[in-house]
Amino acid sequence: MNDTNTSLAPGMLNKVPAVTLAFWAVKIMATTVGETAADFLNTAMNLGLTGTSLVMGALLIAALISQLRTRRYVPWIYWVTVVLISVAGTLITDNLTDHFGVPLPVTTVLFALALAATFVAWYAVERTLSIHTIHTRRRELFYWAAILFTFALGTAAGDLAAERMQLGYANSVLVFGAAIAVVAVGHFVFALSPVTSFWIAYILTRPLGASLGDLLSQPIANGGLGAGTAVTSTIFLAAILILIGMMTLLQRRAARIGAVSQARSRAD
Repeated sequence: MNDTNTSLAPGMLNKVPAVTLAFWAVKIMATTVGETAADFLNTAMNLGLTGTSLVMGALLIAALISQLRTRRYVPWIYWVTVVLISVAGTLITDNLTDHFGVPLPVTTVLFALALAATFVAWYAVERTLSIHTIHTRRRELFYWAAILFTFALGTAAGDLAAERMQLGYANSVLVFGAAIAVVAVGHFVFALSPVTSFWIAYILTRPLGASLGDLLSQPIANGGLGAGTAVTSTIFLAAILILIGMMTLLQRRAARIGAVSQARSRAD
């Protein structure tokens, strides 16, 4: 694939973190928080679906503006944006289902088509879907559009599997976890394209995280473990903050090492 830089923002560094185990851990926890936090604000805080959507929409816009204004990957800004866009993806699906009566099979298909259209447009313009070259404003906008649709699609697909298809939350976790394992085997054993592997896994982590959140937070009578949305959200947010702190420290350490190496090179 051609990753020629047609930069709309000269000097911008790659805005997406390296894909590591920590990346996937935070991603799954962010999707879990997206599911439980939306439920918590909607019901426990009595904001209602409309109120929750307005509040989280405003926060997401603020986070996206901060993310787009940075010239490089800043862990806390990036992951706050991911958590908020996860909540937004949940709310989009919930609004379509609860307010407008759109069936889950329909929303699943609609978001799948929207995501496919985003990928087609992205590739047609940039000739790449790689996340390792998100160093132009246009590519970053395509990236965040794709992320939003993966969350909305994952929410619809997860709810469809757990509720309409009556798999239950625990079985849904196992099904989506097994699907991600199959993608990993395809990538590491059968040389499945890294770009294809990443995006399939990224899509699947959303219903996995959503099902995990529901499994932990929903009442035992409904097939959950009864921890509640507040407790589940708090635990996963705390874990996310710890991992983001570690990522920030590692990034700063790498920057210092790089600066020292450059200084020595100039001295030589």
